[in-house]
Amino acid sequence: MAQVYSSQEMLAKLVSFPTVSRDSNLELIDFIRDYLGEYGVESRLVPNEDGRKANLYATVGPATEGGVVLSGHTDVVPVDGQDWTSDPFTVQERGGLLYGRGTADMKAFSAIGLAHVPQMVKAGMKKPIHFALSYDEEVGCLGAPSMIREIAANVPRPRAVFVGEPTMMKVVTGHKGIIGFTTHVTGHSVHSCQIDRGVSAVHVAARLITYLDDMLEENMRRADPENPFDPPFTTLHCGTVEGGTAHNIVAKECYFRTDIRAVAGEDPRDYYDRYQAYIENEIVPKMRKVAPEAGVRLNPISYVPGLKPEPQGEAERIARGLTGDNGTNVVSYGTEAGQFQDVGFSVVVCGPGSIDQAHQPDEFISVDQMRAGDAFLDGLIEDLRH
Repeated sequence: MAQVYSSQEMLAKLVSFPTVSRDSNLELIDFIRDYLGEYGVESRLVPNEDGRKANLYATVGPATEGGVVLSGHTDVVPVDGQDWTSDPFTVQERGGLLYGRGTADMKAFSAIGLAHVPQMVKAGMKKPIHFALSYDEEVGCLGAPSMIREIAANVPRPRAVFVGEPTMMKVVTGHKGIIGFTTHVTGHSVHSCQIDRGVSAVHVAARLITYLDDMLEENMRRADPENPFDPPFTTLHCGTVEGGTAHNIVAKECYFRTDIRAVAGEDPRDYYDRYQAYIENEIVPKMRKVAPEAGVRLNPISYVPGLKPEPQGEAERIARGLTGDNGTNVVSYGTEAGQFQDVGFSVVVCGPGSIDQAHQPDEFISVDQMRAGDAFLDGLIEDLRH
């Protein structure tokens, strides 16, 4: 007999797989594939290059156009160095809250959808529900594009995509576009008492980080207070720096990692191009006057297109009807929603839980938010019966 799970039971099952982005997600994917198979639902896997990870997409219901996609990511961020009250990979309920890594971000949405599969199968839906579960969202939405291409090519055209990131079941119609990259500075190493004969990679990196910070301050000064994003401007952030070998050696190498998050109407790649031009025109020529081998190299890591509000968007219409939310909501984090939108799908972000709990120790989602997600799926299934 096919296994039946409540949404909370399914959440506990999904959280029990420690799918940190640096590790494989295949045990979770195999579980979902087997579970769907018990209900006669065939899954298709889209593996990464080394086969250690995979996306999964599947269709419940008739293979017709006009269905909807439930999109979520299977990976979670690490728990290293975080002070957890309980085992992060075992869901525990305390005071109406469900604690565990990935409860809010974002296994709850996938759990709710999967727990409703028996109901979907019995409902006699006239339009299908498609699952789209991706890997490596947390490191730049790296897995979803290959799956989205296959969905666009192989699945009867859906009318809406719901990305279930935590929005407290509010309907989010826009998010920032993001580009992430590493700057690698190569200098010329000498004794620090002869610094005039060398090129310090650390000093150059500091100048470049300051340049990025200057662009951030410029954006803060000219920010439009009516812009719905929080913060209401494009941000440039340096998250890690590594370089040098000793206090008395002019550093030969320095690396730092940056992300740029652009508000609607701006493209993070324009800031990247401006930064690259500054390096090529102002920084590298001075370095090479001292040491011809010195230079700066940019290594792009990821690009996540922004989600743009859609006039009369079908996904927005459906989601507002199911949730009753008519507010204007945008978020500053990135999702695969813009990637779906770029190939012509109508998309919104709408899911249970709060982004405030994402990536935190003792991450949680409330039982009430799980119930709100259940109500959303109940309503969606009913709509698809007609």
